[in-house]
Amino acid sequence: MFNLRSSVLHPLSWTCLLVCLAGLSRGVDTPTPGKFRPPEYTILRAGTPIKIDGKLDEAAWFAAPDVGDFHFTWWKEGKKEQTRAKLLWDDDNLYVGVICEDAHITAQHTERDGKIPEDDCFEVMITPNLETPNIYFNIEFNLLGGILDNFRPHGPSKPRAPKWDAAGVQIAGTYVGTLNNDSDTDRYWIVEAAIPFKNFAEVAKQAHPRPGTGWNLNLNRHGGKTNAQAS
Repeated sequence: MFNLRSSVLHPLSWTCLLVCLAGLSRGVDTPTPGKFRPPEYTILRAGTPIKIDGKLDEAAWFAAPDVGDFHFTWWKEGKKEQTRAKLLWDDDNLYVGVICEDAHITAQHTERDGKIPEDDCFEVMITPNLETPNIYFNIEFNLLGGILDNFRPHGPSKPRAPKWDAAGVQIAGTYVGTLNNDSDTDRYWIVEAAIPFKNFAEVAKQAHPRPGTGWNLNLNRHGGKTNAQAS
């Protein structure tokens, strides 16, 4: 569970993220009843404006802790390339910042709802109301700003909404290396995103969360042509 806090520098209480969305996590073994407790991370409020430029160089990003090591639940072979993810919020947006180790960066698709999973990409699954844990949104993006988004109004076992596009999402990426060139070795890519809370108003308890609000989130990294990741 992710909690929102209004301070930027107060101490935090959190545990490593197990890449799970309580009640509908993908690829995570079903826990024994009564023993599973979702990991928690406190999202700090950004005290100054966040510029979406793929640099993560504002003071708020430096103050925020990362969520911890990603778990390679679906790993079969190849080098495990780690991901560092941080989250922030303000009155209007949830901010997502990720740094992904990657020796061979793939990013080609920019069309809306296109083949984003073929690229190195990152996905955020959001349950904005803890009383309806099976109703969730997912937003997937690459470093070029390509986006694939969906809404599950009746849970993971039912059809998704015929059409749902998150409004006002900003995405920017940077990288150290070359794109779509396996002849050399790259280092990492960064994606920074701002996701307006208004997109979840029909499900969330309030249009704009307040300090102490709890949400369920799932953070996934996957895709890529060479040594595809799944964590």
